[in-house]
Amino acid sequence: MIERYALPEMARLWADEAKYALWARIESLVAEVQARSGIIPAGAFEIIRSTPAPAVEAVRRNEQLRDHEILAFLAAYTEAMPADAARWVHHGLTSYDVVDTGLGHTLAASCDLLLTEGRRLLTALAGQAARHWDTICIGRTHGVHAEPTTWGQKMALFAFAVERGLRRLAAARTSVAVGTVSGPVGTYADLPPAVEAHVCGALGLAVEPIPSQVVARDRHAELLSAIAVGGAVVEQIGLEFRLLQRTEVAEVEEPRAVAYQGSSAMPHKRNPSTSERLVGLARLLRANASAALENVALWHERDLAHQSVERVILPDSLTVAHFQLSTAAGLIEGARVDAERMRKNIGATRGLIYSSLAYRDMVAAGVDRESAHRLAQSAAKHAWENEQEFTQALKEAGVEVGASDFRPERFLTSRGHLRQRLTNLIEEYELDVAH
Repeated sequence: MIERYALPEMARLWADEAKYALWARIESLVAEVQARSGIIPAGAFEIIRSTPAPAVEAVRRNEQLRDHEILAFLAAYTEAMPADAARWVHHGLTSYDVVDTGLGHTLAASCDLLLTEGRRLLTALAGQAARHWDTICIGRTHGVHAEPTTWGQKMALFAFAVERGLRRLAAARTSVAVGTVSGPVGTYADLPPAVEAHVCGALGLAVEPIPSQVVARDRHAELLSAIAVGGAVVEQIGLEFRLLQRTEVAEVEEPRAVAYQGSSAMPHKRNPSTSERLVGLARLLRANASAALENVALWHERDLAHQSVERVILPDSLTVAHFQLSTAAGLIEGARVDAERMRKNIGATRGLIYSSLAYRDMVAAGVDRESAHRLAQSAAKHAWENEQEFTQALKEAGVEVGASDFRPERFLTSRGHLRQRLTNLIEEYELDVAH
């Protein structure tokens, strides 16, 4: 787990203390149904249930001797138990009955945290979209001024991308929220299925329908792939903010701490550090998704090749994604949108962005398409090279232009259906959005 990017609630889920407490609970749940079925003595279950999870340091000391975390856990867990009770701990289980079932519970809880922050980001984006639906700005293709759009439409595009990510993540949560308590190679040789049903039911998990010895790793690959796609969407948002914060653009600015300092050498710097961080973290998520795909193919009923990888990629991906979503939500919630600068930047090309209007108006007036396009293109080239207003260049080329022909609003007269789609999204998710 990358401590720098682990928010407290996610860090608690992946702490060793939480893992060993969960393992102890699983052992107790197994003993409970075994005692009820007469497999182990009822008195042994009472002792198992009342025994606290072992301290992390005790497990680590034992693991140095045994090179096996579950056996180290069991040794520390049963150390203070009477022998007549201790011998029934882990009865009929294999290590991964505990490890994977506990992991399914932790992954599901982690997904819930991601879904909460993802919904917060969705709310922030939908709010920006609604408030700035008519805040006109220039659209850019290939990084070059194209035609006017609005800040609200740009934010709505991101809102729908985040919403798709939430649906992918919810589906992946269902896939990973499973456990198996089926014994060595998954045959239930010493464990009636009722034990598994009781344990998984108590933990809010489904059951792996046909187990081997482990939960199938395509489930985890699905989760980390969904997280990576979601991270790429957040990266897209961060990249947009990075580009729009450049000095020569300056249309938005990310929120700053009161004591913010952007450079140790240049006091004037106001760097897009939050946006850049969002972009960088997405790279980690993509790399970890690739590693998760490598873990799907295990030898026969299981091998150990996946374990060392998962110890890194699962906590790292969940904590990084949680941090990234939370940070992105804060970015959108606190962003400063400079509508005046956006309007000013529309005029940066001295009217070249209206070339498509000139072209279409000429076609509507009877000029053939190719001639109209070439004429508008030639006037645009002349205006740019001579630092001239596009309207003047058109007039010099013999094209009559009215005083009100070229306005950014002319591009934005057919967007009612888009606004309705945004409204539908806000209503579907019952988002707390101030219009």
